[in-house]
Amino acid sequence: MQRETESQSPPETDHASLLERVNLPEDLKKLSIDELARLAEEIRRRILETVSKTGGHLASSLGAVELTLALHYVFDTPQDKLVWDVGHQSYTHKIITGRKDRFHTLRQRGGISGFPKRAESVFDVFDVGHSGTSISAAAGIAEARCLKKEPCRVIAVIGDGSMTSGLAYEGLNWSGDRNKNLIIVLNDNEMSISPNVGGLAHYFNRIITAGPYKRAKQDVGSYVKALVGDRMTRRIQDLEKSVKGFITRGGLFQELGFNYIGPVDGHDLPLLIELLTRVKTIPGPVFLHVVTEKGKGLQAAERDPLAFHGVTPNCIKTDAGEGDAVPAKVEAAPPAKITFTSAFSGAVLAAAAEDERVCAITAAMPTGTGLGAFSERFPDRFFDVGICEQHAVTLAAGLAAGGLRPVCALYSTFLQRGYDQVIHDVCIQNLPVVFAIDRAGLVGEDSPTQNGTFDLSFLRAVPGLALCAPRDDVDTTLLLRHLLRSDGPGAVRYARCAAPTIGVPEGRDVTRAEWLRRGTDLVLLTVGPCAAAALEAAALLKTDGVSAGVVDARWVKPLDAALLDEIRGLPVLTVEENTLNGGFGAAVLEHYERAGLLGGLRLRRHGVPDVFSEQGTRAEQLETHDLHAAGLRRAALDFLASLDASGTV
Repeated sequence: MQRETESQSPPETDHASLLERVNLPEDLKKLSIDELARLAEEIRRRILETVSKTGGHLASSLGAVELTLALHYVFDTPQDKLVWDVGHQSYTHKIITGRKDRFHTLRQRGGISGFPKRAESVFDVFDVGHSGTSISAAAGIAEARCLKKEPCRVIAVIGDGSMTSGLAYEGLNWSGDRNKNLIIVLNDNEMSISPNVGGLAHYFNRIITAGPYKRAKQDVGSYVKALVGDRMTRRIQDLEKSVKGFITRGGLFQELGFNYIGPVDGHDLPLLIELLTRVKTIPGPVFLHVVTEKGKGLQAAERDPLAFHGVTPNCIKTDAGEGDAVPAKVEAAPPAKITFTSAFSGAVLAAAAEDERVCAITAAMPTGTGLGAFSERFPDRFFDVGICEQHAVTLAAGLAAGGLRPVCALYSTFLQRGYDQVIHDVCIQNLPVVFAIDRAGLVGEDSPTQNGTFDLSFLRAVPGLALCAPRDDVDTTLLLRHLLRSDGPGAVRYARCAAPTIGVPEGRDVTRAEWLRRGTDLVLLTVGPCAAAALEAAALLKTDGVSAGVVDARWVKPLDAALLDEIRGLPVLTVEENTLNGGFGAAVLEHYERAGLLGGLRLRRHGVPDVFSEQGTRAEQLETHDLHAAGLRRAALDFLASLDASGTV
């Protein structure tokens, strides 16, 4: 849904509000505990007002308000280094670190990022976008602090399911053994984007609900008193007021070298502040387990945090009365047109219904990848591994080695984390794993970390891996079915956008490239959803007197050599939603080079340049790189003009 232009204006504020008095963390220290609690509700309102217009990660940030205030209240940021994980939970952090007046520009082009970003603020210590990085990054910052003899504390805040990430355990294993001063705060909201899976999630649930909880009054002894003092001991023992504020044995983390404390109620500000004040004096590595409620303060989000993890602009309407902290009415956005993701969802369901060997794997993204329906219909053949892309790929390899036909559905940006496994565990063994790569190309508002503009380049370098990109919903189904019937590994990549059906008079041969429109002056050689924009551009070029043909290559590896040889006599403009470095256009050039056909070749590559694309809507990003119809028209006219100037046309 397109964002309304008025969202560029800051929301009206109550001049008597506490938030008016808070611009930086140092302002928090001037407030009483009661005022901090009121401030928390004001911040929730600001987050809700803004995200309802701009879209963004709502439920996670609503759940982390009190924790964020307590951290900035107790520690002296930015001298003390606060390292966030993922960034889904960082909106309060942004509001109270000098970006309150720009918060209305959240995730918009030229505005503030939806994730921590060092170029944006001195309070953002480390750029993030992928899960599980905070502990390793904080460990490195702590080591640098020691080598430079700087007097600062380092705190990693990990949450939203990131503790299921393998990288988090690599960081824990290493930093616990180093015995350096390091505080790790687990913001445990019992979910990532979807419900957490795996043994660790069950471990945390047992900590909260089993023996240590029941023995809390008996187990709080001299260690607790020394740590938090008499007042806190009384508070902890009062389970009605602070249900989860007690010390458990935390054996796993103790064995890794951490002083484990928790679980603690993450919405109890007095408890958090006093406990953090004590924790920061403990030498060595400390692991503080904080339990929060995802979507806190918004009843609809509390009931269904999955639906409110990330929301689109203008999808929340309110009729809250004066003084209400949250909207009383929430309405979902109207249904969208069929997308590539929904086309894939239907195709994989149909394939699994026909072939009992077809199974599906994802890494904490069942809804985002379109596998929600698959998980319900074929629960025995669905595997959610949590935020562990490396494990997802190797698990798929094992399933394939066992005789099944696995479909491993991941976002392009997250498949990067499993690249070694794609090569080593799947392709070297020539196993029939199908990679369904969602969010390929330009993704939109989230952050440069989320764009999928590299997969064509890094995947086509792998021997034996077939690589294709559908232009529409029909091709999505045809290509997935073709790959599932193949004997080796394959990948189908598609964008985060609508997938309009593009008809072809002569029908579809899924193994070949296809003419979508004939032309005599120029060929726009496209791959993936660029075909639709190229057809629009060809219609515009007709008004310029240019007869432009459009060819959908469909396959990046192997290329359709016969069709490439057919179009070689015309000027060719390759079009891709991928970095030009090593991408589709480079593959076409390499084909002509191998065939000895470079002489007289008139070819120009058009795609994403050698940059990390900044945030904005997907439409804005396509416009930035001239990958929309008007941009392709300009690129084609410029290409033809350069040929004419050189005397080659």
